[in-house]
Amino acid sequence: MKRNGATILVCDCEGTMPLDGKRLADALGADAEGNPFVARQLCRAQIDTFSKAAASAGDGPLIIGCTQEAPVFLETLDEMENAPEARFVNIREKAGWSADHGDSGKATLPKMAALIAEAQINVQPTTSVEMISNGALLIIGNDDRAVAAAERLVDHLDVTLVLETLPDSPPPRLSRVPTFAGRVKTATGHMGAFEVKFENFAALRPSSRSSLSFEGMGQSGTSTCDLILDLRGGTPLFPEPETRDGYENPDPGDPARIERALFDLSGMVGSFEKPRYVDYDASICAHARSTIVGCNRCLDVCPTGAITPNGDHVKIDPYVCAGCGMCASVCPTGAAQYALPGGTGLHERLSTVLSTYQSAGGVDPVILFHDTEHGDIALDLMARLGDGLPANVLPMALNAATQIGLEALTSALAYGASRIAILLPPNKAGDRSGLDTAAGLAETVMTGLGYAADRVHIIDDADPDVIATRLRDLASKPPVAATASRFQAMGRKRSILRLGLSHLHDVAPAPVAMLALPEGAPFGRVNVDADGCTLCLACVGACPTGALRDNPDKPQLSFVEDACVQCGLCKNTCPENVITLQPRLSFLDSARDAEVVKEEDPAECVRCGKLFGTQATVDKMVEKLSGHAMFADEDRLNMIRMCDDCRVVVQMGQVQPMAGAPRPMMRTTDDDLREREELRAKAKADMASKGLLQPGDKETKH
Repeated sequence: MKRNGATILVCDCEGTMPLDGKRLADALGADAEGNPFVARQLCRAQIDTFSKAAASAGDGPLIIGCTQEAPVFLETLDEMENAPEARFVNIREKAGWSADHGDSGKATLPKMAALIAEAQINVQPTTSVEMISNGALLIIGNDDRAVAAAERLVDHLDVTLVLETLPDSPPPRLSRVPTFAGRVKTATGHMGAFEVKFENFAALRPSSRSSLSFEGMGQSGTSTCDLILDLRGGTPLFPEPETRDGYENPDPGDPARIERALFDLSGMVGSFEKPRYVDYDASICAHARSTIVGCNRCLDVCPTGAITPNGDHVKIDPYVCAGCGMCASVCPTGAAQYALPGGTGLHERLSTVLSTYQSAGGVDPVILFHDTEHGDIALDLMARLGDGLPANVLPMALNAATQIGLEALTSALAYGASRIAILLPPNKAGDRSGLDTAAGLAETVMTGLGYAADRVHIIDDADPDVIATRLRDLASKPPVAATASRFQAMGRKRSILRLGLSHLHDVAPAPVAMLALPEGAPFGRVNVDADGCTLCLACVGACPTGALRDNPDKPQLSFVEDACVQCGLCKNTCPENVITLQPRLSFLDSARDAEVVKEEDPAECVRCGKLFGTQATVDKMVEKLSGHAMFADEDRLNMIRMCDDCRVVVQMGQVQPMAGAPRPMMRTTDDDLREREELRAKAKADMASKGLLQPGDKETKH
């Protein structure tokens, strides 16, 4: 069958699941003549049918309703010229193999249609970073097991061995592995760029005879390497060690784990690409301003230490990031945005799955978020060994279940999900604080708007039977009011969150204008004590989202509640300590408008009349400085009441303590000649006055 340019091939897997091709085509709105073909064994007996369909697929993708036999189909496509793009969707374990399939698969058909429609979405590609390993391996250990591992890998990698305690074993007959003693102080970096610092570092003595001995103990040393094998036991070198590429720390007492680590490390040579899981926009980060810290949410939840403070912002190391997505889930501004998939990919999937399911006749949909490792394995076991997923549970695979934030929950509910389940791997149970917060906020919003409670469930069990029981209990609960209507997620995280909340409010059973939220919620009001505010506007400069604003034409402070993320930067920056935070969610139209918090007439310069500053600030300064010795008289206080220009003029016009006498003029030869002529003229006049010089007499030269 054809749908929006895609060719869709489905198979009932030798009749193990009921599948009506005509109903499925109708549910998808696909182009099909008569009764669309449903294969019985597409991967084997009917592989020629697959080849013919692939050859006639055209430019559109080829969607295959099977994941188990994907290698067979891909091998067939490799033998074809101009083979179409193949996309695989699991409609068997996630839908068909269910005890709830009903008559001719009618009950599970809406879910099959939703899963196939989801596979048609063109996912935005994700950027990546490159890690290069040249095979330089550092082995750290305490005993002969580290020595043996070094001997095993020396033919494959460039091995260096460091022993924290000295084993009672003879030195090697042939020194193929550089061996040192030392104790680890710190370790940083990633595959291809690890750096380990040691204390009490010493090299192996070549004269060691019956046992290993070292020289130069007490020195410091640093090892730079591409890979690390840590056989010390105890505390790993890095948090979340299983997520640090190139670092292996198997239990020294588990030979099987050691063998697996040796096998994996031997192949870690070359260039490796790693997805850039998180896109970061520093311009809207609310971490800090001018060394004053506001939001630390991402720093608090990151389990690998990939996020570190970086001035007013944070730095996310893509080489260390393990892709859990918790930073993006708790970021209130959307500065950290999960990029796998990029953009609004998750919300597009939610929209497609829920709208297709509902238009195909599905009711009471339950969205199940799960990862592609623990989640897929659990669903597979539930389908093979149990009753499978309930017909109304719609699975949605993610790279990490911990990436789910409040905006994803509200979008799913706004698109019409009755309930939401999040299947969390047991090893991530300790990293669920962000999920718990988001789930709690979603429950607060839904119950506050009159919806039924018990909307979001987090499942962190390991046993597939327990998971199946919890999902079946959840799916069988009484239906809750649907919320689906004209809703579309657009923009970045903050915009999507606001749109989802507004939609839920518009169709709510009991809408309210205001909801109180717990402390730490990303919505709320900034309350300013206007009497104590001096309109210094330090809060405006600190606000990362523009919730607090000034007026270029007059001293004025305004607040837009819809833009506030409750980061606390304004509160921590305010020099007068007159700001408090009030977490709440306002659905009023006025929340999107700028509300004037305080305004004043500007101060007038007492000398020239120029407008400057605010009268409150000037009066406050005069009040605080009036008792100071430097402002004992009124003239000095008046300088505070002057504008910048007049203050400089008045200050420079006063007697200066460093001023001196005028500098003498420079004398020249002309000055000497002029003075001599003046003396001669005076002498001649004196002689004439005494009668010593008659008219016509010549002047006597002396």
